Amino acid sequence: MTTTHAQPAAHASGLPTGRRHDLLRLATAGSVDDGKSTLVGRLLYDTKSVLADQLDAVERVSRERGLDVADLALLTDGLRAEREQGITIDVAYRYFSTATRSYVLADTPGHVQYTRNMVTGASTAELALILIDARHGVVEQTRRHLAVTGLLGVRHVAVAVNKMDLVDWDHARFEEIVAEFRRHAARFGIDDVVAVPVSALFGDNVVDRSDRAPWYAGPTLLEHLEAVPVGTDPSTQPFRLPVQHVIRPQSAQHRDYRGYAGRLASGVVRPGDEVVVLPAGRRTTVSGIDRARADGTIESLEVAFAPQSVVLRLAEDIDVSRGDLLAAADTPGLVTRSLSGTVAVLSDRPVRHRDRVLVRVGTRTVRALVEDVVDQLDIETMEQRTAPDGLALNAIGRVRIKLAEDVAIDDYRALRRTGAFLLIDDSDGSTLAAGMADAPDRSAGEGI
Repeated sequence: MTTTHAQPAAHASGLPTGRRHDLLRLATAGSVDDGKSTLVGRLLYDTKSVLADQLDAVERVSRERGLDVADLALLTDGLRAEREQGITIDVAYRYFSTATRSYVLADTPGHVQYTRNMVTGASTAELALILIDARHGVVEQTRRHLAVTGLLGVRHVAVAVNKMDLVDWDHARFEEIVAEFRRHAARFGIDDVVAVPVSALFGDNVVDRSDRAPWYAGPTLLEHLEAVPVGTDPSTQPFRLPVQHVIRPQSAQHRDYRGYAGRLASGVVRPGDEVVVLPAGRRTTVSGIDRARADGTIESLEVAFAPQSVVLRLAEDIDVSRGDLLAAADTPGLVTRSLSGTVAVLSDRPVRHRDRVLVRVGTRTVRALVEDVVDQLDIETMEQRTAPDGLALNAIGRVRIKLAEDVAIDDYRALRRTGAFLLIDDSDGSTLAAGMADAPDRSAGEGI
């Protein structure tokens, strides 16, 4: 196999990277009529991420509706049902960029009935942008957004207190809302909160600084998005690679080649590193790292790091299959047959006590039994209560699960990608719930 050695430009951590500039994934959330669609439209418009024909269409429709200014919400409210009902019913991904950073924005629903969509949008986000109507302040749906944000481990939160023009840019009102928001955020372990007073309709403090709030000395919303730390230094986390595919070329030229393909979930790996194959616990050494180029040729890497997709070659010819996890030998995590964690229900089928389901962790899927629905989070009181009838659509609660086979899983708080799991309907393969694992239970599995 012909290979070339690649060593791209240096990353701040000392690891190589081929990225030209940063990528920030963020998710928006807000209650109905908080102005979220207008704010997203304003970000797109003021960063010049809108095509001329799109803007012409928005301006034409706005004039037909008798509006004095362009209704930028039309840039994002593309679904007919949303226009008719005033609610967003799906997750829409928007893309924009500046000279400093590229953005993937998950525009998630605001209505309580679509909490599952926020779970989907926020699952890969590094920042949650939560809107609050300055007239109404923190409401029940704001608390729900904070609960999802905290449970999913989103590291940064920006709160845009919108429609400040409708409260005459009252400084005291802004501070009152922010203080209450921070109190609720703290209950979910969220301490990185930046609040910005804005008027999305007129663009105040979204991209351009406003002179209507001389009392505000903080960043505009975009300035904060430009400055928030992006990503996690892979060298600070243990190596994890869920095996997606075993590569065994059939040609005579490559008959001895055997590699294990996957996307690094965390950490760094180099040839010579000792790794363990989980859940079996076999130890071996990495003999080489390969990566396919766009032109179809293969390059050999001296180091790989999350979230790169690579093929690892191992020193010994041992049994490794799709669904196995390659992990750092000195920090392998835990193998277990008992799983507990918090789930957000995504299906019309409730999650009930004694349900037989499939559990997917990384690339591994095993049969399982819901041993117990421990409790459900009451968003209004922020307390845990019993759930005798199980967890219905959009509910958030804790479960205990018994697995038919060993799985390797991490504490979600420590490693999001290898600490997440899905509950799947074993009859039709549909997703029932997304879960976040607690520290694995050693009582039913052996540590490696």
